[in-house]
Amino acid sequence: MSFDVVHEQDLEWHERETTDGSAPRRHAVVTDAANLTESRARMWRYPAHVRGRRHIDAVQEEIFVPLRGTLTLLLEDPPQRVDVEPGGLVAVHPGTPMQARNETDDEILFFAYGAPPQHGNAQFLDDVAEI
Repeated sequence: MSFDVVHEQDLEWHERETTDGSAPRRHAVVTDAANLTESRARMWRYPAHVRGRRHIDAVQEEIFVPLRGTLTLLLEDPPQRVDVEPGGLVAVHPGTPMQARNETDDEILFFAYGAPPQHGNAQFLDDVAEI
């Protein structure tokens, strides 16, 4: 088959703890559901005021697309705040320090896509508590 379709009801959501003890983030792996072989993808749900782990990926280029709510990314060092709303996207190139965050009072939903499909190469950095 030359294409795959993934419906929201087909996604299996998993909790991922946060490093600061706040509400867990939830993610659904899209890579397997869409039979991706040259890239990786996930859907993410971040509750209000939750942040992901700050890291550098030396190999993977990542695209972040907010679907509901405003996604905040801290990029580079020192961190620069970038807010992006649905209809926009942010491309984070290999070697760029980054952290995904929800600075709003509502849950956000975003799509994260990366290539090549390598993982496990991230260097984790200290969290940025206040921006």
